[in-house]
Amino acid sequence: MKIKRVVLPLVSAALFSGLAEAAAQTPKIEARVVPDSIGIGDTFTLEIDVERDQVQVTDFPLFEGNDKIEMVASLPVDTLEREGRRLKLRKRYTMQAFTEGRINMGRPGVLYADKNIVDTLYAPDSLLLEVGTYQIDTTKQTIYDLKGQRTLPFRPEEIAGYTFAILFLLLNLAALFFALRYRLAKRGRRISDLFKPAPPEPPHVEAIRALEALSNQKLWQNNRHKQYYSGLTDILRRYLAARYGIGAMEMTSDEILDAVRPLDLPQKSAMELAQLLREADLVKFAKATPEATRNIEAYQWAYYFVEETKPVEEQPAPEAEEALGVKTKEENHA
Repeated sequence: MKIKRVVLPLVSAALFSGLAEAAAQTPKIEARVVPDSIGIGDTFTLEIDVERDQVQVTDFPLFEGNDKIEMVASLPVDTLEREGRRLKLRKRYTMQAFTEGRINMGRPGVLYADKNIVDTLYAPDSLLLEVGTYQIDTTKQTIYDLKGQRTLPFRPEEIAGYTFAILFLLLNLAALFFALRYRLAKRGRRISDLFKPAPPEPPHVEAIRALEALSNQKLWQNNRHKQYYSGLTDILRRYLAARYGIGAMEMTSDEILDAVRPLDLPQKSAMELAQLLREADLVKFAKATPEATRNIEAYQWAYYFVEETKPVEEQPAPEAEEALGVKTKEENHA
């Protein structure tokens, strides 16, 4: 059992109390255990009484448990008597013992401070605790071995509740499955279509979305021209690679222009692509700083290059248009 001391608060209190008149008599310490004989695992109370002058400073210890005794609770300090300047205090601890036999708890101590004195005052006698255990009279009590595990017969009632719950869940899942299948069949789809990966977006859709995201970053407005032009050219390189199968990501600007020359590109789009790549090279490698109007033009060049070179949607044949028109007129007439 250990005692933790808090010396500085006691010293401060002692210096403060030293300004008043202090009695010369040292505080009296008494301690006891109640009861002094218990059964193993039972609780008991440790009581420490201190009789001192009211200007003297004492502090009760904080006990820690060990392998024989465990601290259960530390109760508040009670004032038993107050006569003039004399005080009688009592501190109680609820403890529990787990070791059989006689336990010597030693002499409980109390921290004491008075003027320039900081000391520990101990009880006059050591405390003894008798811990007994339950005795078994083997002459009257027969000791049996452990009984084997007993196997009980299986009863359907034990799993009836789980069975009905599982059947109810399966019926609900089946109803949900057929309802979903019916709704998809009306739209000409199957359940397996739900697990197919979404088809990739066309290259021009990805490029337009990337250009809009780049514009929202406000790069050139914050003097980040190199990042801005690198973003524009990277978007166009990915678009050319996906749209025409050109390895534009690994090509220089001149190599890209040579690769797109055989393509049937609009003349204006080809010229704007060349201007954009040249302008980007000046910014990235020559550290040029274009004006604001030039930065806006570069974005417009990239945007309209994608718009002008994206695949053209197939228009319905004239015969199909005429048939569709005839059918629409008949429906309106009906």
